[in-house]
Amino acid sequence: MTLRIAEIFGPTIQGEGALIGEPTVFVRAGGCDYRCSWCDSLHAVDSAYRHDWAVMAPEQVMAEVRRLSGGRPLTVSISGGNPAIQDFAPVIAYGKAEGYRFACETQGSVSKPWFADLDTLVLSPKPPSSGETVDWKAFDQCLEAARGCGQAVMKIVIFDDEDYAWAKAAAERHPELPLYLQPGNPEVDPALPVDLSQATDRLLWLIEKVTGDGWFTPRVLPQLHVLVWGNKRGV
Repeated sequence: MTLRIAEIFGPTIQGEGALIGEPTVFVRAGGCDYRCSWCDSLHAVDSAYRHDWAVMAPEQVMAEVRRLSGGRPLTVSISGGNPAIQDFAPVIAYGKAEGYRFACETQGSVSKPWFADLDTLVLSPKPPSSGETVDWKAFDQCLEAARGCGQAVMKIVIFDDEDYAWAKAAAERHPELPLYLQPGNPEVDPALPVDLSQATDRLLWLIEKVTGDGWFTPRVLPQLHVLVWGNKRGV
């Protein structure tokens, strides 16, 4: 079997969510069943880029992870696109045999048995600003598939008041999931610099929304990689 891979890079740090700051090698899968309006990784989503994606056997993927990490086990984050539309079970099996840890981020639209083999599953349902509609039945199937994994968490990107209200409803639907909120980044062109003052303003807005409402369940985090590297790819 082979996998479509948009890029493999690192080691760097995880920039968001439950593993923020953790040294990580990223395996970014090519292909997605969503097309979010503010997608920051179109090179791994849009089929126009499919000829740039590498076709790799699982052994080749793991060999590149091993090369980048110098053979020293660390966390491998499988992202996309939507990595759940492919079978990463062999990659996870090869890596775990060598002591690597695995995380995966997906929107929760497609479930896979290999979710149960993960150390961390990040389910990131997309709010109204994305232009997509969440299938909560499919989301629940992802949670069921993940039974036995190390931890499953929910991460939601917030752009506006509508997203914020939607996130509160999503949290009520799944109160058992640790929840991470982060302000959205509307500046997704890798060739353009990020306005850091606006980025911190968006973060402050979200912090004040959460604390002002007395909503003390979620953790509010920045997109750390955006603050450090802007929209540069491969970091």
